[in-house]
Amino acid sequence: MPNYELDRIFQALADETRRSMVERLVRGPASVSDLARPLEMSLPAVMQHLQVLEACGLVRSGKSGRVRTCHIQPEGLRAAEEWIAGRRTSWERGLDRLGDYLADTPQAPDQAPENRSTS
Repeated sequence: MPNYELDRIFQALADETRRSMVERLVRGPASVSDLARPLEMSLPAVMQHLQVLEACGLVRSGKSGRVRTCHIQPEGLRAAEEWIAGRRTSWERGLDRLGDYLADTPQAPDQAPENRSTS
């Protein structure tokens, strides 16, 4: 996946409202009204957030009669997950090397703290 597409996904997920919409849609499809209900914003504002999620490929929607239903697009989430997993592997390798280094490095003997008396 090109970097600009990942940039759009992470930019979309940077917003708390859009993350809550994605979290809701992971549980199953929902109408725009259902998505808007827990949010303290107008329906047009909710629609703008959904447009951002659709533009980056995280969500798709379809209209049946007067009801617009939204669905999660697993491919978009998978792309972000794969990117994060790739970084995690790299971080874990680095931490493993650090752990090996620290395990092989001789430790200084413990020094007992000085006994100081107060008179």
